[in-house]
Amino acid sequence: MSRDDTQARNRWLAIVGSRIAGSLGAVFGLVLAVRAHDWPSKLLGVAITLSALAVIAIVPASLAQRWRTPRS
Repeated sequence: MSRDDTQARNRWLAIVGSRIAGSLGAVFGLVLAVRAHDWPSKLLGVAITLSALAVIAIVPASLAQRWRTPRS
């Protein structure tokens, strides 16, 4: 495997890993919001869910833009 192939694979894994981490964070926030008994804990769960959804939307797109192949 060449250096370019290895670098592309590692970048792809970073993008997929950020999506998976964001998804796990969203699930954790939903579980916390649903199972909480008091309002501060429910609010924390909603905040975690919203921030995880923002990570899912923003981080992979910004990494892909940063690592895009330059035009020749």
